[in-house]
Amino acid sequence: MLNEPIRNVMERKKLLVAPPHTSVSAAARMMAKKHVSAVMVVEDNRLVGIFTERDAVFRVLAQELDAQGTRLADVMTASPRTVAPEESFGYALLMMHEHGFRHVPVVENGAPVGIVSARNALDPDLEEFESEAQRRKHIRRLA
Repeated sequence: MLNEPIRNVMERKKLLVAPPHTSVSAAARMMAKKHVSAVMVVEDNRLVGIFTERDAVFRVLAQELDAQGTRLADVMTASPRTVAPEESFGYALLMMHEHGFRHVPVVENGAPVGIVSARNALDPDLEEFESEAQRRKHIRRLA
């Protein structure tokens, strides 16, 4: 999996974009609705920042900012590190580990096309775990 191109691992369906003037409150509602933990902040179809659930906690709630009055532009990570779709997933994981973040935008020609997260590395194991849990639950019902 580490040698897989990011294009094969990234989550396109979970890509959530918003303009910089979006309120933190509106972004949080969008994140909750789509069950994602990051918003790509985009202006003129170009990635200008990323806002994550950790940003909401550390940069908004902990600072006692008004979520309705605070714009993403004020609390996002501007010009985040990105990866290209053809990079290896291992490269993205190493970048996350070295720099202490959990999400990396996947960008092609300046525009976000997906996102990878540390969780992507766990997904195959989590799927196997879930499958085994369901199998055991089924066996207990039969016993």
